[in-house]
Amino acid sequence: MDINENSINEFRIDIPQADLDDLDERLARVRWTNELPDGGGDYGVPLEYLQGLVRRWREEYDWRAWEARLNQYPQFTTTIDGQNVHFMHVRSPEPDATPLLLTHGWPTTVVEYLDVIDRLSDPRAHGGDPADAFHLVIPSVPGFGFSGHTTDKGWSRYRIAKAWTELMRRLGYEQYGAHGNDGGSLISPEVGRCDPEHVLGVHVTQIFSFPSGDPAELEGLSPEDQKNVEFLAWWLENGGAYDKLQSTAPQTLSHALADSPVGQLGWNAQLLGPNLDPDYVLTNTTIYWLTNTAASSARLYYEDFHATDKPSEPTTVPIGLANFAWDFHSIRAFAERDHKNIVSWNVYETGSHFAAHDAPDLLIDDIRGFFRRLR
Repeated sequence: MDINENSINEFRIDIPQADLDDLDERLARVRWTNELPDGGGDYGVPLEYLQGLVRRWREEYDWRAWEARLNQYPQFTTTIDGQNVHFMHVRSPEPDATPLLLTHGWPTTVVEYLDVIDRLSDPRAHGGDPADAFHLVIPSVPGFGFSGHTTDKGWSRYRIAKAWTELMRRLGYEQYGAHGNDGGSLISPEVGRCDPEHVLGVHVTQIFSFPSGDPAELEGLSPEDQKNVEFLAWWLENGGAYDKLQSTAPQTLSHALADSPVGQLGWNAQLLGPNLDPDYVLTNTTIYWLTNTAASSARLYYEDFHATDKPSEPTTVPIGLANFAWDFHSIRAFAERDHKNIVSWNVYETGSHFAAHDAPDLLIDDIRGFFRRLR
């Protein structure tokens, strides 16, 4: 244990071979569930898709190669508010680069940003403008991956945002930007809210602003926003089971996920899905499995749902949206209710919820354009 809680310690991923052998043994003796012959995906993640992923996990997937790829980038740990925080810290070769905090969501990890690190941090080496360079700080959300389990209650988006401001202060960054996807799109605006004197702006891939319940709020919506409201209602009814369960009883399912890597894979794959690179799906899932963070990552939903310190006033730091095609479609009227300084709103006809992986060029360009106007 460090004498100085504020110290920053070098970290390197080095999974014991015994843990990988245990994973393989568990995969070898999986007991498959049954499913209806004509069920398809109507009932959840299809058996055939999951079986294919497990075959790849056992026969082709190379964790050590991904471990080495992650270890190419400097990694550290520190203790903030009593919680271990793991983070990647990739400093640009450009001395005047803008510090940028990148926050992942669930069911991903810091792996979410591997495909954008080099171009964001060193645009000169990739044919870009060196003025667009960023110093990158990519933390593992408390309770996720290499940050390990949370050990006390209350790690909501609001507490995480305060931890992120302390992390950036500890790294010596006077001014910085924040970007987030999924859970990171919830955390990042709160970073701006609680540290407005230091946050240049907040860039997200979703603005999760929902109807308040007042029927009058739905009057006068544009046809596009009306369609987005209808899609939101459909999603909550048909696709939000994971959200409901993790918000109310995260421990219940986690007993099974901690014991079965195939269970962990099925639970993660419901959102990651068959349209992504299977090794991307497997690497994110492998990290959850190896760190045994099914329960603690799910608790973020519970803590958010039960938080008592939810702010009521809108954010004021400049915020920008890059909304991708196969994702939650943000509703402008509600976003403007919750954020008073929206300076960029771009909607794309391609890309998914995991745009840093499947639409990295578009995301990089949008991040660069947003912060270019704020420097």
